[in-house]
Amino acid sequence: MSETVTSTKTKKPKWLRVKLPVGKKYTELRGLVDKYKLNTICTSGSCPNMGECWGEGTATFMILGNVCTRSCGFCGVQTGRPETVEWDEPEKVARSIKLMDIKHAVLTSVDRDDLKDGGSIIWAETIKAIRRSSPNTTLETLIPDFQGIERNIDRLIEAAPEVISHNMETVRRLTREVRIQAKYDRSLEVLRYIKENGQRRTKSGIMLGLGETEEEVIQTMRDLRDAKVDIVTIGQYLQPTKKHLPVKEFITPEQFKKYEEIGKEMGFRHVESGALVRSSYKAQKHLD
Repeated sequence: MSETVTSTKTKKPKWLRVKLPVGKKYTELRGLVDKYKLNTICTSGSCPNMGECWGEGTATFMILGNVCTRSCGFCGVQTGRPETVEWDEPEKVARSIKLMDIKHAVLTSVDRDDLKDGGSIIWAETIKAIRRSSPNTTLETLIPDFQGIERNIDRLIEAAPEVISHNMETVRRLTREVRIQAKYDRSLEVLRYIKENGQRRTKSGIMLGLGETEEEVIQTMRDLRDAKVDIVTIGQYLQPTKKHLPVKEFITPEQFKKYEEIGKEMGFRHVESGALVRSSYKAQKHLD
């Protein structure tokens, strides 16, 4: 088993405590978000790293609404029947990024299995709109699996963001419980397909603390390297509400450091591993 602190209570260990976000840049961006009612996953998801990322000019935006067609056991996003697509959304997101003077933007979305294109057209149009209004802003796209449909994935590859990311979220054994409508091997194939079709940087992330073993985590990392993934993020799962999967273990900083070292030995270009690490944490650094 991995080195962990097992807990049946909700009390978090000291290494999960975060300071309130401060700083001039954070205050400026917070003011813009409130004034113009800009939609960032940083604020809606109460990300613990918001102050640090905003201070570095990085922010994450969620497109295609806030209702997901899937019901993953770890995710706090609302599940149900999504609203109709807003075709002016790409321009709205581009405007937000320009107003906030974002240096590096991360785009993510809910799953839209209700759409024939899986939302990939809006994805591509959003990238194009940002390129027009903020040509110096670099982009990372944290995409769904698009059910593995290649023509939908191709739209993202053709739009050419600097990084395309798709999260495995957990180990093979737990995938069916954690990501009910997803498939472990399909996610690996999506990542492999993206890399083999010209994407320079690919990325994936996993959460720990759901009952996985150290051996399973290492095997997942091996699978990602076999799929030619360049960057991996490893963080602690935290239960969004009582209705979601419980935290079975709090992984220690020492264990996270061990995974970082193992990942570097495997040949990942970059490994971000720590209790508070999220998919977009230090995302701009991953361009180097």
